[in-house]
Amino acid sequence: MQLLFSELCFIVCNIFIFLVFTSHHSFIHSNMWNNLPSDLLSSVFFYLPPHSLARAMATCRHWHDCGRSTTRDTSCQRHPPWFIAVPTRGTSSLCFVHNPIETTWHRLNLLNLEHVPSVTRPVSTVAGHGLILFKSTGSVPIQLSVCNPFTGRFRHLPPLRKPRTNPAVGVIQNNGSSEFKVYVAGGMSEAESGGAASYEPTLEMFDSRINKWTVVGSMPVEFAVRLTVWTPNESVHSRGVLYWMTSARAYSIMGFEMSSNKWKELSVPMGDTLEFAAMVPRDGKLAVVGGTHGGNVSVWELGEDDKWNVIERMPVELGKRFTNGGTKCVGIEGGVCLYKDIGKGMVMWRSNWNHKNKWEWCSVEGCNEISGKRLENYPIRGLFLRPNLAYSSFF
Repeated sequence: MQLLFSELCFIVCNIFIFLVFTSHHSFIHSNMWNNLPSDLLSSVFFYLPPHSLARAMATCRHWHDCGRSTTRDTSCQRHPPWFIAVPTRGTSSLCFVHNPIETTWHRLNLLNLEHVPSVTRPVSTVAGHGLILFKSTGSVPIQLSVCNPFTGRFRHLPPLRKPRTNPAVGVIQNNGSSEFKVYVAGGMSEAESGGAASYEPTLEMFDSRINKWTVVGSMPVEFAVRLTVWTPNESVHSRGVLYWMTSARAYSIMGFEMSSNKWKELSVPMGDTLEFAAMVPRDGKLAVVGGTHGGNVSVWELGEDDKWNVIERMPVELGKRFTNGGTKCVGIEGGVCLYKDIGKGMVMWRSNWNHKNKWEWCSVEGCNEISGKRLENYPIRGLFLRPNLAYSSFF
């Protein structure tokens, strides 16, 4: 039976991955591989996980050029997301990444990547495009920038239309394209003529297509205050609404409906009793992960009628590790991670790579050493992204 082209690429890809990992350089540089047409080689590269593509691109100039021309925005969704750990103590010059395919930890020095400023903190990711969104910590008003930690590409976003500090930040990305949007809401406005600073009751949006900020709506002053003071910047986009959660107990969620430019507020299930809570996206819907004392960790999903439904409970033996203070949570389509410090390990709830409709719980060892060097344990900010090595016109 004749093989489909995609099946042929998959078979060739498996052979190629074996060669990359076993370093059969004499075979890789043989005439058969060296003379493959660029379009065919790029099609094979399409099926490679990010770490294999990186090794392939380091082999020779021809493969490097083919790797840069490979479209990763759709293919990267075939592979599990990577966990990024950024230290919250000191500067953000270092970050640590967990490769879920090889189950290994690696260190990246951001200061070596295209002059990334040291006075920045991560606020979110443009996860499908492999980008981390940073905010300045030493400048007023806020300055946002994006960086690809795997390629070193870095760029400042233009100044906001309404200068402000400490706004809530949200990201919306268009899967299958290089376009994305960044929203900022609330924040403190600069004082005018010696007066006192005030809360900024507006929301504005950056569109990567036109490289421009636009004020898209207003908001109640009460919402501006709460988004400025009590929001840790995680956001979820679901069904035309961009959501933020307040970190003050009882937890609550504020959403901006884009079609109507209206704001709404949702309660969080058990919001006054949860020890920790975080929003995560799941199958295009809004979900909340929260835990109480005694190892009870649940996942709720928001239904059509804005009612919460329990869809999952963490095994109690795993939950007990994350209900005694300091628990943090981050999510992406296809995965949720509960974590604490860099060396204390994590618990993942993620879709099975071979059966996307089946989700499973698993433990991940913490990052205690890299290349045989022991690491100090310290607090981190966790992020999820899918590495993307393709050339982006945005930079």
